[in-house]
Amino acid sequence: MAIIKASNLIKKYKNPENKSKIFNAVDGVSLSINSGEIFGILGPNGAGKTTTLEMLEGLKDIDEGLALINSIDVTSNPYEIKKLIGVQLQANEYFDNMTLVELLKLFLALYNSSNDPLDLLKKVKLEDKANANANELSGGQKQRFSIASALVNNPLVLFLDEPTTGLDPQAKRNIWDLVLELNRTGMTIVLTTHNMEEAEFLCNRIAIMDHGKIIA
Repeated sequence: MAIIKASNLIKKYKNPENKSKIFNAVDGVSLSINSGEIFGILGPNGAGKTTTLEMLEGLKDIDEGLALINSIDVTSNPYEIKKLIGVQLQANEYFDNMTLVELLKLFLALYNSSNDPLDLLKKVKLEDKANANANELSGGQKQRFSIASALVNNPLVLFLDEPTTGLDPQAKRNIWDLVLELNRTGMTIVLTTHNMEEAEFLCNRIAIMDHGKIIA
């Protein structure tokens, strides 16, 4: 059963080289993503992957088309959507003078969630860093913490935007293992990547994207 349905999504921007012209960064994308699967959007930089995710997440307006998550319209009910999803962005900034536990307590309060911050850190194997500040973490640890932050509201769907870009092989494999572990709990995971090995290892199905379109 599809938990995400997107039909003919379009996102328009002014052409940076000619402001009088418009181009479609996302150009008629349609997707059907099943509950409980790991679905990958694979493509080169600039293909429109991140913009597609941001429209599904309610972070960017949908100029044309329709997106539903758990049968809820993303455009009409953006706050309801945010209760259902977790989002790990390509880059994150945190308050430098707060520990990981303090940051998670803040995020938990925003969602009125009763989850235990130490349990969240344990899920991503960062319990030994509970009292460290975010700026003390390595690249791979920061990515795992960003996933912990995305889990505070027990999301039905977890969105991961190029979760392993720039990581060393061991840190990359740690993220892969975490993604598979979360998926085994029944969580639907949607990720973008331009790494063929990552897509093959993690994903049940993929859509290949280029120049704003799904090409396969």
